[in-house]
Amino acid sequence: MQYNRLLMIDVTVLPMIDVMPKPGTPLVKVMNDRLAVMAEELQNSLQKEFSHENACEDLVIYMSYNSKYAVRWKIVNDVPSSIQNNVAKCCGNLGYIQWKELDLYSYKVKR
Repeated sequence: MQYNRLLMIDVTVLPMIDVMPKPGTPLVKVMNDRLAVMAEELQNSLQKEFSHENACEDLVIYMSYNSKYAVRWKIVNDVPSSIQNNVAKCCGNLGYIQWKELDLYSYKVKR
C-alpha cells in the first residue's frame, strides 16, 4: 500500500541584524527585536499561504532594514517564479521593499 504524502514548502524567514550599528543609536535593540517579530510573522503568514504548495521544498528569505529603516526582503534560494511573485505580493502588501543587493559581511542571523 502506498501513501501519498502531502508536500508543502518549508518557509524560513531570517532577520539579518546589523552587527555594526551606528553609534549613539538608542533604539538599536528595539528595532532589532521588532525585525525579529516581523520576520516570524511573515514566516507564519507565508507558511499558511503555501500550505498546499509543492512547487519547491524550501523558501528562505532574509529581512533587514535599509539605511532609512525601511524593511527589505530577499529570497536567497532558487524557487519558481510563481513563488517569487506570491512573496513579492505579500511583502509589498506589508510595505516591505525588495532587497536589491545582499552584503552578508555586515550582518548576523538572529535565531
